[in-house]
Amino acid sequence: MALRIYKPTSPGRRGYIGAKYDDITKSKPEKALLKSKKRKAGRSNQGRITVRHRGGGSKRMIRIIDFKRDKIGVPGRVAAIEYDPNRSARLALIFYADGDKRYILAPNGLNVGETIKAGADAEYKAGNSMRLKDMPNGTMVHNIELKPGCGGQMVRSAGVAAQIMGKEGDYVLVRLPSGEVRRIFGNCMATIGQVGNIDHQNIKLGKAGRKRWMGIRPSVRGSVMSPRDHPHGGGEGRSPIGMPGPKTPWGKPALGYKTRKNKSTDKFIVKRRGK
Repeated sequence: MALRIYKPTSPGRRGYIGAKYDDITKSKPEKALLKSKKRKAGRSNQGRITVRHRGGGSKRMIRIIDFKRDKIGVPGRVAAIEYDPNRSARLALIFYADGDKRYILAPNGLNVGETIKAGADAEYKAGNSMRLKDMPNGTMVHNIELKPGCGGQMVRSAGVAAQIMGKEGDYVLVRLPSGEVRRIFGNCMATIGQVGNIDHQNIKLGKAGRKRWMGIRPSVRGSVMSPRDHPHGGGEGRSPIGMPGPKTPWGKPALGYKTRKNKSTDKFIVKRRGK
């Protein structure tokens, strides 16, 4: 994928850096692998807003993606590379030898006409999937499972990859894109290579309207609210925060406050992300 820079014919075009979509080979998705998506606009099953600044946006259909890669030993041909409105990565449409059709995340360098395979006997190349313990140290991987058979949950967005650092008994040490080093059970599946669409991080939306098309509504600063609506609100004119550190609307610290609660998996983290 390459980037397209436009002439500044309007204020929105001036700052816009868009994608060229050269890598996409099929414009319409596979009908059998679609299902409808109900929009919730940030509301829970009780109808209350649990995620702010959501709503509107373009209609989308969900693409059913094979995160499990459980077609062990069955070769598949890459029929097309497609766009997915629900994620930053591209999708590869795979036609398997047994007649099955599935979507997978398209890794960088995977082209139409190539063959992919899952299993211990698969060739060592981008797009093939196998257990972490069957891969050599230093391998770049994505779409990593946390529990065998549950499907890939980590390292799935555009341009990211994790690296296998070593092996400890039944576990494999994996360095994630955040810098965190984590133990993952060796029987978990992962896909070789880096996720495609590498230039996604360099796209610039250019105007507020493009954010609205994505279903993201405007966000209002706490300092311009009233004191009943936000801890930063109130005061005459522009006022400082006037308390130790910035807060969320519910009074929790907003910067640097640890929110991790899953202590049961702390033992698998060898090195924390960040500094």
